[in-house]
Amino acid sequence: MIPKIIQGGNFSDHRGTISFVNDFSFKDIERFYIISNSDENPIRAWQGHKLDAKNFYCLNGSFKIHFVKIDNWENPSKDLVIETIFVSDSESKIVHIPAGYANAIESLQTNSKLISFSTLPLENVGDDDVRYNSDYWKING
Repeated sequence: MIPKIIQGGNFSDHRGTISFVNDFSFKDIERFYIISNSDENPIRAWQGHKLDAKNFYCLNGSFKIHFVKIDNWENPSKDLVIETIFVSDSESKIVHIPAGYANAIESLQTNSKLISFSTLPLENVGDDDVRYNSDYWKING
């Protein structure tokens, strides 16, 4: 499986706005959390997932979601290609990053919030998480 965007939309009328992603299924979702990076450290990097798929939706502000396909979990190549997808609260889309990738979350504005839906139960996270130094792959501004 490869990363993909699940496109949604917005509907506005005199009552306000509804944002939606009707093609996203919660069938395999086990848990969620909300990411809000500090202004001093706007990049949360690099966290790999052998088993867990991540699904990101921007609640407030904007982010760049960077990701690499891991070639070797113990000693990944430093030359892996970094792919990046921009998300903002004015769009309605979910970025799906399948298992087998490492990601970095970069806040682009103060008070940005990103919700992450995970497919792995919390009790299995210890077998899944692989952390790399924040500068393991260089993110170009």
